[in-house]
Amino acid sequence: MDTEVFEPCSIYSVAGRLPRGRPAHNLFHYSHVVPYKLVDMVEELSPQCSAKGCRASAAWQLLWNNPKLHDPQYRKTWLACADHRVSLGAFLEARSFLREVTPFVSADDASIS
Repeated sequence: MDTEVFEPCSIYSVAGRLPRGRPAHNLFHYSHVVPYKLVDMVEELSPQCSAKGCRASAAWQLLWNNPKLHDPQYRKTWLACADHRVSLGAFLEARSFLREVTPFVSADDASIS
């Protein structure tokens, strides 16, 4: 009877190239090895502040674009909590990227960028 054997391997990163070693196993192919359902790991998250490390709920949306990269009407969106609205806005304003700041009501009302 043929059974697959999992052997540990070492993967070393090489500058400018993909890491060496055996490719990762496909978890869906080896579903009998995974003791839990991957679907159960997904949870619904409320929209959070875009500031690094902040997990507070979003209260503001900062609409911006980079004129060197984007058309004038195109907008990207950062979400901000009350504490980070000023610092994120100042970062974008210093680069002349900030176009508009509006209250964030719900994810259904926000544009996706």
